[in-house]
Amino acid sequence: MLTFILVVLMLFLIPGPAVFLTISQTIKGGKKNGIITGLGIAVGDLIHTLAAVVGLSAILMTSTLAFGVVKYLGSAYLVYLGIRALLEKSKKIEKPITNKKVNNNLSFRQALLIELLNPKTSLFFLAFLPQFVKSDGSPVTIQLLMLGLTFVLMSIMYTTLLVFLTSTIGNKLLVKSNSSSNWFGKVVGIVYIGLGIKLALQTHE
Repeated sequence: MLTFILVVLMLFLIPGPAVFLTISQTIKGGKKNGIITGLGIAVGDLIHTLAAVVGLSAILMTSTLAFGVVKYLGSAYLVYLGIRALLEKSKKIEKPITNKKVNNNLSFRQALLIELLNPKTSLFFLAFLPQFVKSDGSPVTIQLLMLGLTFVLMSIMYTTLLVFLTSTIGNKLLVKSNSSSNWFGKVVGIVYIGLGIKLALQTHE
């Protein structure tokens, strides 16, 4: 388990689309919005864990068609988010709005969909978790669930840390200076589109 935790910590140093979404939503909507986005990522990881345990992820590994369908759906969704961010009207950055019920729900759904619509995540769980299963230990299903839940809990802690760091840096660099958020929306849009293109170019191999 200690080895598993250390490896996961190293993997967290390589940010993906969902992590970038957490950072951007924190800057736009405050800490609560960022934490809820992180929870959406965690729920997506939990679903991938359950899918790997019951063998559903094996379909993506063996079927090029299924892999392609999920891949292009995820790519299209990222590009959609990017275009929407590029077209968003500029506005002044103010103090985070406390009443963010709709935006919080939207952020949760976006993070969940981005995590679910990345076939590489499914294959990651299917290939990664079994490496830490003991042949002479408890039932394999229980071990996989424990490893997956550990990953999910670590993901929540990691994204929460990102939220607090982003909020602190954002308040100092953006809110206090009252600079325009238009440039940030453009950067977000370009990065999302880039991630969508990268996902579309990924191969089944």
